[in-house]
Amino acid sequence: MKKTLCVSTLLCLAGHPLMAQERPNVIVFLVDDMGLMDTSLPFLTDKAGNPQRYPLNDWYRTPNMERMARQGIRFSTFYAQSVSSPSRASIMTGQNSTRHRTTNWINAETNNKTPFGPEDWNWKGISKSDVTLPRVLHDAGYKTIHVGKAHFGCQNSEGELPQNIGFDVNIAGSAIGHPGSYYGENGYGHIKGQKARAVPGLEKYHGTDTFLSEALTIEANQQIDQAVGEKKPFFLYMSHYAVHSPFEADKRFTGHYRYSEKPKVAGDFATLIEGMDKSLGDIMDHLEELGIAENTLIIFLGDNGSDAPLGDDKGYTSSAPLRGKKGTEFEGGVRVPFIACWGKPDANNPVQKKLPIAIGGIQRQMGTVMDIYPTLLSLAGTTNPQGHVIDGIDLRTQLEGKVNKNRSGKVLMHFPHEHRGSYFTTYIDGDWKLIYYYNPERPSEPGYRLYNLTLDPGETLDLSLREKDRVRDMVHAMSAQLEAEGALYPEDAKGNMLKPFFREL
Repeated sequence: MKKTLCVSTLLCLAGHPLMAQERPNVIVFLVDDMGLMDTSLPFLTDKAGNPQRYPLNDWYRTPNMERMARQGIRFSTFYAQSVSSPSRASIMTGQNSTRHRTTNWINAETNNKTPFGPEDWNWKGISKSDVTLPRVLHDAGYKTIHVGKAHFGCQNSEGELPQNIGFDVNIAGSAIGHPGSYYGENGYGHIKGQKARAVPGLEKYHGTDTFLSEALTIEANQQIDQAVGEKKPFFLYMSHYAVHSPFEADKRFTGHYRYSEKPKVAGDFATLIEGMDKSLGDIMDHLEELGIAENTLIIFLGDNGSDAPLGDDKGYTSSAPLRGKKGTEFEGGVRVPFIACWGKPDANNPVQKKLPIAIGGIQRQMGTVMDIYPTLLSLAGTTNPQGHVIDGIDLRTQLEGKVNKNRSGKVLMHFPHEHRGSYFTTYIDGDWKLIYYYNPERPSEPGYRLYNLTLDPGETLDLSLREKDRVRDMVHAMSAQLEAEGALYPEDAKGNMLKPFFREL
């Protein structure tokens, strides 16, 4: 597919004003179901803070993630929610899922609260009246572009269409959470595949051999071209359907995994990873061709833990050495890759002087998906609208490679639904992680697990019986935060809300 405007024309259109642009362009590059270990770039570190490779890092091929890391900073500990829609709503609003109440993934057609889930959870998602990142940036003069998976609301809700939540442009986004097919030959589900999950708006690629990740990349680069021609700063939310199931092989990369002892489906998944990474590199190359890389901030992350088809849900397979995968309460279900860099680092660039990202840095202090909203508003020179409560923290200090001494080290993740891990809240305070199980079928018998993540990042040793006083104190602190954020809770068979409490161990 040819670009709508050639690079040379755009360079003429851009001229000197773009080089003097005061506000940065921003790209949030979000990958669906990509966990911390689904990459050749190591995020975990040894005790000295040096990156530590594991076998999964040698299985995957992500050279452009490595390129980003050389140009900027990666976080060894970055938390999302355990499933998709809650994380996406948190990116858009800066709020914890307890506050925006989209606490489960959104099924497009029906309310999937699950048997004991709260009746009033927000399955309709983001509304037109909600304060959102694209809406605030739009009002500040940015062109706001959505490309790929949305999953912000169910069918016939206001959140179904990204245009309703502040995006000027929407390409391929709707209520669906995964593609009907990745193949252009299949019309991305319109011709063959799961038609109820057919990707909208890409008809010009139907019947071609253009893989979905490639089609979205072409569309994204064309939107960048248009924003450059309009001489407006842009916010591109590049939200890949990859690497969510169906695990259909990206044939451009199958040769790299042909002679493996792993099952074929694991190789197919790895091609989705590599195709996503190529998309990242193609966009980075395009920024350089247009002469705007120096003025463009790129943030890369996943939306929940890995769903790699490598083994059991709560063991040490898809996220090893971390435990668990997407949908679980363990670290493999909620820790995701996070990298930030300038498209082309330049210490003399006026825009970059406002945020001098550490080159080749590794940030060991935690971050969360809620932090993206306040960080980007701050960088864009705009403010959070009055009355909109946010739970995230501006990451700029940490992106410079420093420790934010005002960050508490506490994070709460609330999942009052059924999945691979069911009806739980996790509460992290420094080294310690508490998992509280509501156990709605026996509500008088809640369960606890307690791990020291510094000494036991793989969550192998439950210390709840040895540390009863700590469990009690953390349950009380967790309960207070849940109440402060207006959390909804699981309900028992009679519809009674199950608020957490400490039961003597």
